[in-house]
Amino acid sequence: MNRLNLHLVSDSTGETLEMIAKAALAQFDDPHVSRHFWPMVRSRQHLDRIVPELAANPGLVLYTLVNAESRVRLEEHCRHLGLPAVAVLDQVTAALESQLGQEAHGRPGRQHSMDEHYFKRVDAIHYTIAHDDGVGYEEWEEADIVLTGVSRTSKTPTSIYLANRGYKVANIPLVVESPPPKALFGLRHPLVVGLTTAPERLVQIRRNRLLTLNETTETSYVDNDRVKDELQFARRMFADNGWPVIDVTRRSIEETAAAIIRLVQDRSRRDQQIGGVSKPI
Repeated sequence: MNRLNLHLVSDSTGETLEMIAKAALAQFDDPHVSRHFWPMVRSRQHLDRIVPELAANPGLVLYTLVNAESRVRLEEHCRHLGLPAVAVLDQVTAALESQLGQEAHGRPGRQHSMDEHYFKRVDAIHYTIAHDDGVGYEEWEEADIVLTGVSRTSKTPTSIYLANRGYKVANIPLVVESPPPKALFGLRHPLVVGLTTAPERLVQIRRNRLLTLNETTETSYVDNDRVKDELQFARRMFADNGWPVIDVTRRSIEETAAAIIRLVQDRSRRDQQIGGVSKPI
């Protein structure tokens, strides 16, 4: 199998470019790719400095450069070196220009500008970190989403991912011996979502967690029957309260978050249609 040098050239953080490249590469079986990341390329001098690296490691160049002079210069270098270069956002931007009836501004990094959406996202991250693992029940009503489930069902990483999308998230562990605060059952604003998983998978995850803590003693934490009882306890609580449930057994964090966001959007649409505020789902 050929090894590919993949050059990612951006005049901003390169986050968008990396995500596009990752999504495209995921369609191939174990591709042999060496990534070369070139963010914040905003001057002719900076661009010229990376040309020797392009020459030394020939491959495919993907770029998101909005400055016309930088684009032309990069394309000239690539033609001279015989390297294919792809402007990954051009077709999307052109389609948007056509549909919106206006030209794109061509400002690098504009999606990262410190506007209202940026500060909303920062606020969501602060809230989510402060309300991890059942902390701060007095402020759960302020959340957009509340995740609940037994230990090691990906509540915290999913919460952080959602916070980066601008959602305030609290997450609450369910423990058979210690029921959650009553505040959980009276929430009106947040969407409460139950996370569950297959017992065999949960035991495996918990065992790995104990190994990272250098803990080798067998406890009820990884007992198969005990884990099944915990999951049944959680499912009964989800059903009794009418909370939507997501099985994370075969889902990545991103897939779980996408399913939760879809639930939030569906509820928002229903609320708009009836013109009122819904009860907890």
